[in-house]
Amino acid sequence: MAALYNSSLFSLVFLLLIATAVAEIRSTQIRSDSRSTIPFDEFGYTHFGRLNLTVTDISFSNPKSGPEPVLSELGFFLVTREAWQHVLEQLQDGDIRCTLQSDLVKRVFTFDQLQPSARQFTTSFSISDANQFTLVFANCMPNLVISMNVHSVMYNFNPRSGQLDFLSAGKTALPVIYYLFFVVYVLMGAFWVFALYKKRLSVYGIHFFMLAVVILKALNLLCEAEDKSYIKKTGTAHGWDVLFYIFSFLKGITLFTLIVLIGTGWSFLKPYLQDKEKKVLMIVIPLQVVANLAQVVIDETGPFGENSYTWKQVFLLVDIVCCCAVLFPIVWSIKNLREAAKTDGKAAVNLMKLTLFRQYYVIVICYIYFTRVVVYALETITSYRYQWTSVVAAEAATLAFYAFTGYNFRPKAHNPYFAIDDEEEEAASEALKLEDEFEL
Repeated sequence: MAALYNSSLFSLVFLLLIATAVAEIRSTQIRSDSRSTIPFDEFGYTHFGRLNLTVTDISFSNPKSGPEPVLSELGFFLVTREAWQHVLEQLQDGDIRCTLQSDLVKRVFTFDQLQPSARQFTTSFSISDANQFTLVFANCMPNLVISMNVHSVMYNFNPRSGQLDFLSAGKTALPVIYYLFFVVYVLMGAFWVFALYKKRLSVYGIHFFMLAVVILKALNLLCEAEDKSYIKKTGTAHGWDVLFYIFSFLKGITLFTLIVLIGTGWSFLKPYLQDKEKKVLMIVIPLQVVANLAQVVIDETGPFGENSYTWKQVFLLVDIVCCCAVLFPIVWSIKNLREAAKTDGKAAVNLMKLTLFRQYYVIVICYIYFTRVVVYALETITSYRYQWTSVVAAEAATLAFYAFTGYNFRPKAHNPYFAIDDEEEEAASEALKLEDEFEL
């Protein structure tokens, strides 16, 4: 029952954690672990896939002085997500007592193949079935504690070019995708600089901050493109992952700060922040630090690392809190504009601003929902061959959000106070009277 419980627990984690499937050359240390199944990494194979596995410093013991371990019930295997559900059913029905006995898994190496007194081995395993497999270690001996160092290398061979591809089959196009989006953001940044120069008499501090956000996003995409490119060719990032994490951290903080500043109307509506608006920033920025730290841990330890599930929950919780927090300044600005429209006699101007802020509020909600919910659903339901589509969807949504923000809050030379006649003012006043109170 303990083995079945641990297998079921692994199944839950297996389904909840969406693997990055980048499959860098990974080294993992296992210390005094008694789990019946220990997942390591997930990779999308083509018909020319290969797994190189090296395990050293193998040792195991039974603290309860049980029987001698049956080495054939200890070993590594590959399994797909679909097959794993059927393996659990076989265990539950009693058809098998060890996952290594199932005909639905691909046995890579069992410990009965070890040389006498050997504490290490190296093996290579070819995969001809195109599918997404997870490398798992099975320990079917109750109470047996095992320690070892595991070094796994997963890759696909391209028979046309004769090169190795260390990116999962569904993500081999990522370097090109990130490069293309990098070029788009460079062009967007250049266009924004031109717009700032052309309307330089109407430029506020927020417009320069928007330029900084675009530049950081472009640099983030460049580093991610190089990161994936090096992993694709060599299996390691060669330091580009560090730069990616740095710019990802800066991009995340500046983007959420920008949304808060635009929501407060800072710079173009008022030159200061209220205390409650400063408190929102004091909440969002530290939470972004925590979110980025969680993302680094998840990426570096792999989808099935020791604490990956916990860090995944931390990341989701912090991200949701940040997304909710940035909405409050927009709502406060909308309410302030409604109140101002009743007292300052400039109903038409306030109605224009009110409409803009309402649109921005809706767009922010749509952006958050799409990038957090729709993209996650797309990752879950899409075949491993098309995992790149979720990346394209997320980046396209982000690009559209940046474009909307830049267009609607761009520098404007005309003064709307002098462009409205009495009839428009009266119509705006009536429209404000008919509108219901805006609530979050």
